Amino acid sequence: MKHNSYHTIKSVRIILQDGSILDTSSEESFQAFCQSHSLLVKELLHLRQEILADRELHSLIKKKFSIKNTTGYSLNALVDFDNPKDIFNHIFIGAEGTLGFVSKVEYYTLDNHPHKACALLFFSDIYEASDAILLFAKHQDIINAAEIMDYACLKSAQHLEGMPKEILQIQEGNCAILIQLEAKTQNLLQKNIDFLAPKMQALKTLFGVCFSLDKQKQDSWWLIRKGILPIAAGNRPKGSVVIVEDICFFIEDFTKGIAEILKLFEKYAFKGIIFGHALSGNVHFIITPNLNDKVQNKAFGGLMDDLAKVVANLQGSIKAEHGTGRMVAPFVELEWGKKAYAINKKIKNLFDGKNIFNPNVIISEDKNIHLKNFKPSWEEYDEVGELVGACMECGFCEKHCPSRNLTLTPRQRISVYVEIKRLESKDFLSIKEKEELEALKLGYRYFGIETCATCSACANLCPLHIDTACVAKNIQGNFPKIAHHISKNLALTSSALKTAIKVANCTPLLSQRISRKLNNWIHTPIMPHCFPNANPKKFYKDSVLPHKKEVIYFSSCLNRIFSPPKEADDKRNIQEVFQSLCQKAGIKYRYPKNITGLCCSKAFKSYSNIAREVALKTFKALKEISNGGEIPIVCDHSACSLELLERIREFEVLGDVKLQIFDMPSFVLQFIIPSLRISQKPIKIGLYAPCSTRSYKQEIDNEQALIDIAKVCAKEVFIHQDTKCCGFAGDKGFLNPSLNTSALEGFVKFYQKQPIELGYSSSSTCEIGLSANTKRVWQHIIYLLDSCALQKES
Repeated sequence: MKHNSYHTIKSVRIILQDGSILDTSSEESFQAFCQSHSLLVKELLHLRQEILADRELHSLIKKKFSIKNTTGYSLNALVDFDNPKDIFNHIFIGAEGTLGFVSKVEYYTLDNHPHKACALLFFSDIYEASDAILLFAKHQDIINAAEIMDYACLKSAQHLEGMPKEILQIQEGNCAILIQLEAKTQNLLQKNIDFLAPKMQALKTLFGVCFSLDKQKQDSWWLIRKGILPIAAGNRPKGSVVIVEDICFFIEDFTKGIAEILKLFEKYAFKGIIFGHALSGNVHFIITPNLNDKVQNKAFGGLMDDLAKVVANLQGSIKAEHGTGRMVAPFVELEWGKKAYAINKKIKNLFDGKNIFNPNVIISEDKNIHLKNFKPSWEEYDEVGELVGACMECGFCEKHCPSRNLTLTPRQRISVYVEIKRLESKDFLSIKEKEELEALKLGYRYFGIETCATCSACANLCPLHIDTACVAKNIQGNFPKIAHHISKNLALTSSALKTAIKVANCTPLLSQRISRKLNNWIHTPIMPHCFPNANPKKFYKDSVLPHKKEVIYFSSCLNRIFSPPKEADDKRNIQEVFQSLCQKAGIKYRYPKNITGLCCSKAFKSYSNIAREVALKTFKALKEISNGGEIPIVCDHSACSLELLERIREFEVLGDVKLQIFDMPSFVLQFIIPSLRISQKPIKIGLYAPCSTRSYKQEIDNEQALIDIAKVCAKEVFIHQDTKCCGFAGDKGFLNPSLNTSALEGFVKFYQKQPIELGYSSSSTCEIGLSANTKRVWQHIIYLLDSCALQKES
């Protein structure tokens, strides 16, 4: 609690109902606001005096905020501060946008101490754990976290990899507490362990007390705690929702409060999971009711009513961390009493007398508002629904989505898709529903499909690994006959594209203008700035040197078509560069037979049957030339490497074979660099790791391989950490350049400020988009490596 938003806030910028701006980060702006809104400031300070003059109310507020509390407004701001700026800063904490629009917030940061120790303690039941909770609460100065987990939590995590053996021995009613100590130095950490361990030995634990300094073991223990929410969400029945409630008790009432919750679960027939922050008496529980079901809906209402009474009777907080919302709005007065509730209403009226912002949130006259306006759920899943139906709309997926500032985020894509399917599944639609369905389907083609980069960055962040890309990938293309013809004539198609590239590059400025006009008119591809040249390579000959080591070089169809743009200093095609590295490292390279007719199948992702045929053809060719997987295979385009890996895994099971497929950076780092002498260049470079290098589906850390190569070759490496997908997305960068531009807004600003000389990546299509938007050439990382590489002296 001592490190929450209330205690770390620095400044806020708020837009109020009259359109005025309150910005506490600027003294000039704040003073101007105080003059123009002197009445608001005066009335706010008058509220403070009203509280201070009422000893009983003042004591109540101090007591209520001595534990975690987000029920109602931050009344403690009127008690803790007398300076208007401080009051304004803190009164918006937990206000949930009901007092104004929060456009900017600044926080003070906290130290993340490098030295950590954890202990996982098991107890026979919650009552046996109560002594531990009281002990830990007394020593919060050295204990940073104490997480309690009930039997249902522990049971649900038994299947996870790396779990401690004790978790398999638990019995009904058992619980566990995970504690963590942190310190600036190892000596201080050990001193704290030595102080606490003897006291912990006196506790009645099931399997004893043991601290661990091993990060891997600590991570496995924390996985139990962190996995609770996704496991519960992933296992819930179709049509149900995930509800996470959040309450707080005084530490002496903590175990009693949990016992009361368990009784309510039994009374209303809910199978819930209980966990919480034991140091602060904060309890969370998860239930997954189907609120479309009248019986469960009524039971949920009864549970919430009884829960509010239980917490209020123990003088706890009906909402501790998550904010009042609509769910607890009917119970604010029950918890606080009439006088304090009246202050809450006055605060709302001061800032938003017209009730414009978030009506019925925190303050509501409707005592049943928490049981109204539930989003209808979809219970009859289709093939895609089986993949995305578990979404609980937590929003973790949104952070790195390349289209988040252009159209929809993954969460929104799923929500709209589910609503479309829900409406389609209904036997009867009203006129309004028919109009809504038609509008959603019409808009979804662009908002949901065409501007989804299908990068799977969302799956990396999603606790359930839901890949929203499957929605877009499931939509089949409109030209199957053309796609089929191209798949059967890849070499001819590639030759035609090279000719088109040559023609376009004869008059680049004119070609760029014409391509953009045609793109706006008939949605044809654009010709971006720094457009590649046509790859002049026609024949793919194997190395003739008698080296013992060898590799199968699967050069992607894109890299067989493109070579660096005229703006590049190194204009060699990528095949020449890789061959040069192999020769220096003493590695024999071989190309698959008829490589000009092979493709990873990514180009045909909108035509599933055709894509499978193309991938199967490539698999057979790679299986043959690699001697059934004996020889490693390397691909020179990261997105194609991932596609190969995914596709070929399907065929490996059927063919009882295992191919060794490497993305170029990982292969180079593992097999080529150890055989070279590297002369590091005193240069500053930019580096972008394509989204495919971070896929959760890959066993090898291709992103780190890319970074390691860059650091070996260049003195300084600059990486924009917030760009996890460039949004070029294969052909979408040519067809919907706005997606690429939007995804790279922060990236472009970052590199405008960095004094880099060159930019590197590992995906030619990404490099086209990066070059076009930053107005500087980006190339594959092996161009840099080859310029630094020398043959080892024998």
